[in-house]
Amino acid sequence: MDDVVVIGAGVSGIQAALDLANHGIIVHLVEREPTIGGHMAQLDKTFPTNDCSMCILSPKMVDVQRHANIKIHTLSEVERVDGEAGHFRVTIREHPRYINMDTCTGCGDCVQICPVEVYNRFDAGVGVRKAIYKPHPQAVPDRVVRDTEHCIDCGLCYDVCGPQSILHEDAEKEVVIDADAIIVATGYEIFDARVKVPLGYLKLPDVITSLELERMINASGPTGGNIRRLSDGKEPESIVFIQCVGSRDIPLSRPYCSCVCCMQAMKNAMLIREKHPEIEVTIFYMDVRAYGKGYEEYYERAKGAGVRFLRGMPSDVQADQNGSGLFFQVENTETGEIEVLYPGLVVLSVGIQPTDATSALAKKLGLALEETGFIRSVHDAMDTIGTVRPGIYVAGAAIAPKDIPDSVASGESAAMRAFIDTKKGKAARVRSR
Repeated sequence: MDDVVVIGAGVSGIQAALDLANHGIIVHLVEREPTIGGHMAQLDKTFPTNDCSMCILSPKMVDVQRHANIKIHTLSEVERVDGEAGHFRVTIREHPRYINMDTCTGCGDCVQICPVEVYNRFDAGVGVRKAIYKPHPQAVPDRVVRDTEHCIDCGLCYDVCGPQSILHEDAEKEVVIDADAIIVATGYEIFDARVKVPLGYLKLPDVITSLELERMINASGPTGGNIRRLSDGKEPESIVFIQCVGSRDIPLSRPYCSCVCCMQAMKNAMLIREKHPEIEVTIFYMDVRAYGKGYEEYYERAKGAGVRFLRGMPSDVQADQNGSGLFFQVENTETGEIEVLYPGLVVLSVGIQPTDATSALAKKLGLALEETGFIRSVHDAMDTIGTVRPGIYVAGAAIAPKDIPDSVASGESAAMRAFIDTKKGKAARVRSR
């Protein structure tokens, strides 16, 4: 058999799949989105080197697609898991794409002619997409998907498609896989900033999340890399970042640090200062957490680039009385002074939380959850990959908030444990003969 199922195709799942496949293991990579890549594909740069995110991720995505030992299941979810370590039977439900995957070339002619524009989740709502679309230009597989919920069935895409790859009808498929081991790498989703009502998210157009800024600052994003106020389309004269929105918040039962928010804010603040030195940038924080290799030096670089760090947390954000922008007041806890600011743009550094499907998936797999909703590993220090069910391992931000290097290392670790299981299973089958 020598098969392993990897659930989740973010950077952690991709790394686990590649490591296993390179050791001769057949890997089934299950992803509920139309493309692999996860949240890393949405980012502009990565800290602390400021390397292009897709320059790192895209080659790995292509390697996954081309690898003979990896089978990609996009738009797919795990329905049930039976059996035990070495003899799992995994049932996967593949949702319809309404596209003939064998004939579609991913040319995009259908996308260009589609008249329907809807909310684009990949662009965090800063941009729009069509009713037939590719999530982003580097999507793997390089195929479109038809969104039947918003499609008005005008027929234009059928007419323009040369290979006639767009299907009028399509159906769900059930796939059953026999596997020696399972790796759960379902990643994370960001905190819903609407919960913090006083900060004005979605009530004040110029209060945005850190993910929305990522898409805005990305040269391939909906604004072409230009930072604009959503209220009037103008470049802001000043930008503030508010940290720990949905992290280290006891009343919300979110006591944990999300690990990436401080460094992400520093990264984007520096990118703003480099491209637009005329824009004033201030980061409001409780504590700066720069714990990784080169992170403290990165913090010093940000201060050297003119980014202001102010220790204090605003209680609320309000519209300026004259309607020209935003304002709030905050106590600088280092000086004891009350400061009033009138920023052009407020960026909420939203925390990380388990995906909405984590709880249901954990129940299907027979796994335990932490109080925070993340999947519980066997031991916080000694075994951070194993779970209460032998043969099932957890990697990346499915365990706890992690940055990209830690997620990759976690995926590699889980792959090695799963590889050992496949070899044990193979040896046991040989002995039983």
